[in-house]
Amino acid sequence: MTGVKRTGVFAVLRETPAPVRYLLGGMLVNQLGAFVQTFLILYLTFRGTSVGFAGVCLAAYSVGAIFGAMLGGELTHRFGGRATIVTVMTCAAPLIASIPLVWGTPPVLLVVIALSGLSIQAYRPAAAVLLAELMPEEHKVMGFSMMRIALNIGAAVAPLLAAVLIQMNWDLLFWLDGATAGLWALLAFVLLPKRVATPHSAESDGTPAPAMSARAVYGKMVRDTRFLCYLAAGVFGMIVYAGSIAVLPLNIVSAGYPVGLYSTVLVISSVVLITCELKITTYIVRIPKYLAGLFGNLVSGVGFVLYGLIAEHPFFVVAGALLAVSGLMIHGPSTAAHPATFPVELRSRYIATKETLSGLAATIGPILGLFLWSTFGGPVFWGFCALLSFIAGSMHIYGLGQPPVPEPVAEPEPEVVGERP
Repeated sequence: MTGVKRTGVFAVLRETPAPVRYLLGGMLVNQLGAFVQTFLILYLTFRGTSVGFAGVCLAAYSVGAIFGAMLGGELTHRFGGRATIVTVMTCAAPLIASIPLVWGTPPVLLVVIALSGLSIQAYRPAAAVLLAELMPEEHKVMGFSMMRIALNIGAAVAPLLAAVLIQMNWDLLFWLDGATAGLWALLAFVLLPKRVATPHSAESDGTPAPAMSARAVYGKMVRDTRFLCYLAAGVFGMIVYAGSIAVLPLNIVSAGYPVGLYSTVLVISSVVLITCELKITTYIVRIPKYLAGLFGNLVSGVGFVLYGLIAEHPFFVVAGALLAVSGLMIHGPSTAAHPATFPVELRSRYIATKETLSGLAATIGPILGLFLWSTFGGPVFWGFCALLSFIAGSMHIYGLGQPPVPEPVAEPEPEVVGERP
């Protein structure tokens, strides 16, 4: 057939613009050294800091990351994605690298960690906006799937690098993290294009329309009930995801299984996600986004139900993990790409709002999850996760659905002056 766009993995990869490849490569490089959030508590306790203060430091990082997403969206709207990435990652590099130098001064350490979280998270909206601007429209969902793959590859390799670095010197974790952040800033400055889309639309005669203020954009957002429903569904999904990551290893050990089972689950999940998501996305792009959001969350919900049977047999752990990651692969690319489909004057702030709420939910999820699990037990917690996943999937029916197209209104025929029937 002629005129039909190919959506196979290799066809899309061949049609991916070079700047997108540079963008994804830079994100991968940065993710390879992303050690702060994962190893901060271990590092500080190794240095003799109390567990309580280490937890406060991690909370400071999370708070900084929440505000960083909004800052990144605003900077991207005003100055463009490339300028934002270069600026915030240039700031992040020395901040992260200085953590080993200030760990003995608690007030300074808290400030440095909070600013690190703010700087690191601020690049995410900029990267998403650049991807939306540079990727062909028909491959936009695949582009966000590629972004997820790049981040997941980095997240899978980073712990292996960390294991080697720790054997030599714990400080190397943060020095390498700062180095990768600085390298990402340099790559962005050299390889990424400058602003490729104006932050506002044009009038019918081609002249630029007045830029929308932040107040106007957020006012429009709070009146958009579909987008608010999409945001709420994303919050529920992230609470479940973050909570399950925190509870699963504890539940596995409490059920009498070795810690190695959790490591096996992580390896299987990572391999399946990295190797299968792009291929699955080639099929997902052929169905409406709301169906991807619905079915993906339903599949993940069934996986959480199987987690509730962990005590019965280890098979349920592996099967539950496969279903949970399959659900992520089904709904992840479509839901991640949704804010990027909005007009240019709205896009960066819509993406920033989504990233901010995701960060907030990622902070709430482990706290709520550990409370529910320790108070009510595993079956109740996993049942709660399944229920919230089903609710999130149902909300996507409206949140990701297309608004009804208004009926065209017939224009009255113009009256011709001086002409009589």
